Amino acid sequence: MTQRSVVISLEAILLTIIADEPYVLTVSSTDFLRELHVTLDHDPWHGRCGFPAGLLDPTQLTALERLVHARVVRQTGVHPGYLEQLYTFADPERMPGDDHGLRLISIAYLGLCPYQPFRSGKGAAWHRVYGYLPWEDWRCGEPQVVRENMRPHLTAWLSRQETRPRFSELKERMEMAFFHEGEPWVPERALERYELLYQSGCVAESEPQAQVQGMGKPMIMDHRRMLATALTRIRGKIKYRPVVFELLPNQFTLFGLQHVVEALSGMKLHKQNFRRLMAEAGLVEETEKTTTATGGRPARLYRFRRDVLREPVSPGTFHAQRFHFR
Repeated sequence: MTQRSVVISLEAILLTIIADEPYVLTVSSTDFLRELHVTLDHDPWHGRCGFPAGLLDPTQLTALERLVHARVVRQTGVHPGYLEQLYTFADPERMPGDDHGLRLISIAYLGLCPYQPFRSGKGAAWHRVYGYLPWEDWRCGEPQVVRENMRPHLTAWLSRQETRPRFSELKERMEMAFFHEGEPWVPERALERYELLYQSGCVAESEPQAQVQGMGKPMIMDHRRMLATALTRIRGKIKYRPVVFELLPNQFTLFGLQHVVEALSGMKLHKQNFRRLMAEAGLVEETEKTTTATGGRPARLYRFRRDVLREPVSPGTFHAQRFHFR
């Protein structure tokens, strides 16, 4: 039996908002492999992007969050703001080197920050989240790729599974993620959807490689699955924790705040319900300033009321509320 070498990496999925769109910070496949000190016969992901990463040195006593922060700054020039541990990805054969006795375990962190330019010449870039997961953006209604590409493929694939064990369980998973008639699209099921798309051979990372068109840009290794995991986490979290303010400048309009929440959720919000929720939760407070950057009459600028973080959770606060999506 071949002895396997275990490599542990720290990886950062850092999100920001640019022009009301969610973006994720990426590095080239070449830089990713270099940071992990992995040498392959050839780059199997040439032209694809991944997330900033670095090896975990067990002799370092620094907290993991600080190590992740330092790695992102060194590789990209971007300073993460909010960081939290997301998930540990440890499936076997995650990268081609696995068959040479290499087992890569990735401890992933989710980060949020206002937009910052990346350091030129470092191979870093901000890329649209929905460029990788186009079926997750429902702000203008059902995406064309869902209607014309994804649903026909999934329907045909599901019909071919009828004789297989646990078909009823698979059918239920599919209906809850995609086809639940009469039920709204649930933003927090982004990871479930990606895993079903992968299982059905609908995305480029599937084996054999997918033939379905318009399913977004592939990433290295299982990083698109990691992105779907991050999107699931943040979509759930914005409903009960005020993390969305980590993506905003110190002062903002309520309209701008709503657009950020919509960008992350991939769904439209009812304007009046959203504003009532902000007022009831006491999350924001008015400033004395206004802005004309919205193009209409001057709009009031607000700021996050940080005292709310020290207040006990009680019924009727932001933590107990739910957004009302269209």
